[in-house]
Amino acid sequence: MLSNDYDRGGGAAPSLFGGERRWSAGTPPRDATGWSITALFVAILVVFATWSTLNGIYSALSSVGSQNVVAAAILVVCGVAAPLLLWPAVQSWRQSQVAKAALATGDLVAARVATAALREYAFSMFGYAAVVVIMLIAAQFFIANDLAVSRTFFQVPLIASSLELTIKAFWTNIRIFVVAEILVLIWGLVVAIARLLPGDAARPVRLISTIYTDMFRGLPAIINIYLIGFGIPLTGLPVLKDLAPESYAILALTLTYGAYVAEVYRAGIESIHWSQVAAARSLGLSYMQTLRYVVVPQAVRRIIPPLLNDFISLQKDTALVNVIGSIDAFNQARIIASNHFNLSPVTTVALLFILITIPQTRLVDRLIERDQRRMRAGGN
Repeated sequence: MLSNDYDRGGGAAPSLFGGERRWSAGTPPRDATGWSITALFVAILVVFATWSTLNGIYSALSSVGSQNVVAAAILVVCGVAAPLLLWPAVQSWRQSQVAKAALATGDLVAARVATAALREYAFSMFGYAAVVVIMLIAAQFFIANDLAVSRTFFQVPLIASSLELTIKAFWTNIRIFVVAEILVLIWGLVVAIARLLPGDAARPVRLISTIYTDMFRGLPAIINIYLIGFGIPLTGLPVLKDLAPESYAILALTLTYGAYVAEVYRAGIESIHWSQVAAARSLGLSYMQTLRYVVVPQAVRRIIPPLLNDFISLQKDTALVNVIGSIDAFNQARIIASNHFNLSPVTTVALLFILITIPQTRLVDRLIERDQRRMRAGGN
């Protein structure tokens, strides 16, 4: 058994090789009571600010005749829940008292544990308070000028009445980016392989693919859509001049994002160790067979996260097709907004894009985390 002096941070401890080992727990922890006091003060301020904002929301709703039982119930629940922010601040204060008591008895270990706990509670309160403050600022913005912001961007009756038309038009965006993503996957791989062809005979092909990627990566997507959407019909070329605006948009987006995806493919292919290529060639596989059966399958697995990021950008850029007259979700919402002098339908389109983008973003995060775990474990 260790002595009480040893438990309290100093004294003698038995050694593995006999005798005693002298050691010291060091200096006492620094007094962190100030963090607890600050946390309590900030928590009280945020609670009162929350109550003030909720009262302002209630008054604003009442002034425009939008106040109802459901809204009032939500405001009451938020008001009752606001004091919960005091809990981590109170816990921080309690831990500060525990730390003081431990120091008074010379128990440095307990004092350090309590000090760490009070800081953890205080910082947790600061984090929650920051979130609440941001929400309060947003709420104040929406109720400013007699709910002018809310009526401009979130007029519920207009959103409800225009939702069906907006969703129908949104299917145009979905069709465009689904077809474009398939074509981009194929076209980007072709360009990447062309840029990596070995030998002097393939130098012109490498040059053309390099010029293409440099040009279309530097060309804004909206300019590309505008040039193709209006330029090709003016040329009078057979078949091409009679295509629908959505087809021109798909062509423009394929050319634009094909350049970006080609570089992603190229980075993935070049990340495969040269020994893989050497082993495949030593087995009698040709260069193209090596790419098909050995290099590209491994490269694609590594580049899925950046590919998904490019596809998320492509999905958002489908809203640019309105410049060539395609009735997509944004164009439809803009027509409705101009008829009602209100931007709520455009807000609906923004929410639709967010709804299809956020799940893919989280999927990218999970894939990146999985890849990092595999790399840390020494996998390929």
